[in-house]
This record gives sequence, structure tokens and C-alpha cells, in this order.
Amino acid sequence: MDLNKLADALIPDDDLQPPAYYEEKYPPRAMKKGAEVTRLAPSPTGFMHLGNLYVALANERIAHGSGGVLYLRIEDTDSKRKVEGAVDVIQSSLRYFGIDFDEGAEIGGEYGPYYQQQRAKIYRAYAKELIRRGRAYPCFCTEEELAAVREKQTENKLLPGYYGEFAKCRDLSEAEIYQNLAANKPYVIRFRSEGDVEKKSVFHDEIKGEITVTENNQDVVILKSDGIPTYHFAHVIDDHLMRTTLVIRGEEWLASLPIHIELFKALGFRMPRYGHNCSIQKIDETDGTRRKLSKRKDPEASLVFYREEGYHPLAVRIYLMTLLNSNFEEWHLKFPDKPVEEFRFSIAKMGKSGALFDLDKLNDVSKDVLARLSAGEMADFLQTWAEGYGTAEQQSWLTDRDYLLQVLALCMGVGAKKRRKDFVTAKQAADVISYFFRAEENPAFRADGETVKAVLQNFMAVYDPADDNAAWFDKLKKVAGALGFASDMKAYKAAPENYRGNVSDVAEIVRVALTGRANTPDLCTIMRILGAEECRRRVAGVVANV
Repeated sequence: MDLNKLADALIPDDDLQPPAYYEEKYPPRAMKKGAEVTRLAPSPTGFMHLGNLYVALANERIAHGSGGVLYLRIEDTDSKRKVEGAVDVIQSSLRYFGIDFDEGAEIGGEYGPYYQQQRAKIYRAYAKELIRRGRAYPCFCTEEELAAVREKQTENKLLPGYYGEFAKCRDLSEAEIYQNLAANKPYVIRFRSEGDVEKKSVFHDEIKGEITVTENNQDVVILKSDGIPTYHFAHVIDDHLMRTTLVIRGEEWLASLPIHIELFKALGFRMPRYGHNCSIQKIDETDGTRRKLSKRKDPEASLVFYREEGYHPLAVRIYLMTLLNSNFEEWHLKFPDKPVEEFRFSIAKMGKSGALFDLDKLNDVSKDVLARLSAGEMADFLQTWAEGYGTAEQQSWLTDRDYLLQVLALCMGVGAKKRRKDFVTAKQAADVISYFFRAEENPAFRADGETVKAVLQNFMAVYDPADDNAAWFDKLKKVAGALGFASDMKAYKAAPENYRGNVSDVAEIVRVALTGRANTPDLCTIMRILGAEECRRRVAGVVANV
């Protein structure tokens, strides 16, 4: 069979460049020793999973920690799954969480284009070369014929796929091929495997270590009937021409590893190193077992969840680093003020089993991160969150910058010996500080209505906004004494039947009346921030309705 003639008949593009052209156009990168070229290659489906960020962070730390390059490649060969605007979602999500690319989609670079749809001629050139060498052939099987093959394999409990006796078009004669072409039968281009599933070899995985790999015997499709490549074929060519040195990807791709190994060998490419990381798991509340984080069941699987809730991007990065490298948490506890980038990331420290996601632990990390912000930084963070995900009312709270800074300084304990850790997320923080901007409706008191009225009326009668904390508290104690509240436990022990509480119970009544909360930062300072007029208005409203 004249394979050159067949290649021209199957891929007739007259303006295709030979593979040698692309090898020269995309030469090996001039990199220092040890520098890694890594990539993130998502499909534009519009959904960004926490696992995407997990892998992206690992690749980013490996590349930038070694003085290398991280690039973003959009694998958009599956037009059925493509969602309009998905690339913007990918880039904005990764940018928010601090993943900075050196090259890629929308950025450009010398090894582009970085959209696979725009690289169609490159794939066709290499597919044509494989046909010329007898390592690829046309397949005219219909969907119905392939379905019948799958059914037969299932019934007989055979390995599924297109191979051996089931590879109907593998050994078509030259006459049969040209007869099908003349009849305008649609066809795909399949890779002609030379593998034997009885043969196994040891493969070094950068994360899992030595693993056993069975040779590939599948004649996989490399070009679909529309001339667009499959993932298997496209990513092998792209990783070679973009000079990727290390591929970190999910362990779900382990099943495809034999195909990729054989494709690299057939194309004569040096294979990059591979590391297959384990999936992020969680404890299932129904039965207590571990399972993979699911985008259908778990809202925290989506990156949108963290932006809507208002998790600080640094908190998410720090938490994911604790999952990625087993020694990061110890380092971070020792050096809490050092940037994450100073940590020496190690592939060897990546877990060989599934990382267990713990939202409570993330919340603890988030508290620590927010507690280290200045009031101004927290105000900026709240502003950014509110503009994207807050209500119109919450957005209005942030217009008076000076007032907001007073509120945040108090709630964060700015200037105190120990900072408060009341804030977890921007959304939760907005709820925490809401009482500074609106009175709580129907606040719940532990005391009876008459006691509440008496406390509020007596205290507001002597309240003076000019009082310092000492004078303010002295008046509170006098009100407590006048109304029969005990000043200490001696009074309770002497006549427990008359015990109404002590000064802290009086303070709680005032606190609840003003804030709707039983626990808040310093009440005197809260009243100072609210202002005398607002305090009197709120108390009057409670007295009238209690």
C-alpha cells in the first residue's frame, strides 16, 4: 500500500507544514537546570472544581519554586461540552486564588496558540506523518457497529475497546479504503497500536512512586471525523511542543497512561515526567465513609462556593497547601508571617492517598488569616466581596469608610494584645457587624419585660456619651445596685431567693437592646461608635415593644 498516497487522500490539506517545521518553531526552552515547565489544561465547561485549584496550586508552586514556567492551555476540542464564557470563569477563578500564569490563553507566549482548536493544523500534520509510517489508519465503523462490538464484549466479559479481532478497519485493503472514500463514508483516524496487554512494565510516577503499567493494545481515535483531535492525541503533541517537563494531573488519568506512553514513543517524543495526585475526599455524613468530593452533592466542590461565601483567597491557598504537602502545616505554624511562596514545595511530600477535605479546618485557617489583616485590608476585602456577591443593603453599609473602619477595628481587636478571631468569611463578617448598621428586630432577652424596661430606662437616664469606660461602667453598677442586682456572690449566698443577677446581667440587657446579641466586643465602645442619638432611638424602640 502506498502510505504517502493514503496520507494525502485522508488528510488532503495542501498548506500543512511537516512536523519538522513545528519542531523548529517550538525549540527546547532555554531554562536553568532544575527549572520545571508545568501546565494547567482545563476544558471550557464553565465549572471550576476545587480539584482544579488543587492541581493548579501544585503546578504553580513546582514551576515558580524552581524558577520555571507555568502556562494555561485550554483543551477545547470537545465542542459539545464547551460553554460560552467558560474561559473567563477559569481565568478569573484562578486569578482570584493567586494562580499567576507566565504564558497561555489570553496572555500569549512563544509556544502558542494555547487553545487547542487553534492548533488543528499541527495535529493534522502529525497524524498525517503517522499514516505515512503505517502507525495510523482510517476507520469507517458506524456508531451502530461500535455499539454492537461493545455489547458483544460486555456479554462475553471481554476487555472493552477497539483492538484485535474487534478492530474491523485495521486491516482493510487499499481497494476497500479507496472504495469507502469514493462513497464519501465518514471516517476517523485511529492509532495503530503495537502493544500487548500480556506485557507489563514498571513506570515511575512522581507522586505514587513505582507503579505497574500494562501495555496498550487499543487502536484509539486520534482525529475525529471533523478533523479535530481527541484529548489523547492533542495533549501528547502539545506537551511535547510546549516543552512541558512535568505533568501533575488527577489519578483518574492513570487508566489512560498506557495509551499516552505508546503515543509518545510512536511520535518519537521524549515523555515528560508524570505525577498522578489523589482526589480530594470527604467524610460522607450518611455512613461515615470516605468518598470523592462531588460537584453534584457538595457545594464546597465548586470554586464559586468560596467566592460567594467570601473566603479570603490566601486562606484557601494555605489550607490547600496543608493537603498538598505533609510538612507545610508545621512550617506555617513555625513561620506564620512568612509568605506561602517561601515554603519549599516538594513533590515527594504529596500524599499517595486521597486528601481529606475538612471545612471546619478551613474555617480555622480563615479565622487566622482574617485576624492578621488591618482594618483597612478587611474593609477592602469586604468591599470586593460585597460588589460581587453582597446584597444592596450590605453594599450600602460600606459607603462610609471612616465609620466602617471604627467598626472593624473594634470587632477585630485592632490594637489589643490579642486579636479577635470572630470573622471567618466576608459573608459571615457582614452578618457579624450588621447591628452597627441596622437595629435588630425583636431582640430576645432572658429577663422578663418589666426588668428589661427598668434596666434600660434607669441606665439611659444617667447615660452620658462623654463618659470614659470607667465612668460608664460605674453608672452601670449603680443601676444594678439600685434595682437589686447583686454586686457579688456574697449577696446571692445570703439570700438566693432574692437574687436577680449581677452587673453582667444588667450589661447583657443593654447589649441585647442595642445589638440583638448576647455576646459582642466592648459594649461601651459599641455605644460610642453608634452614637448617643442612635443608642437612645434603639432603646426607646425596645422599651415601647418589650
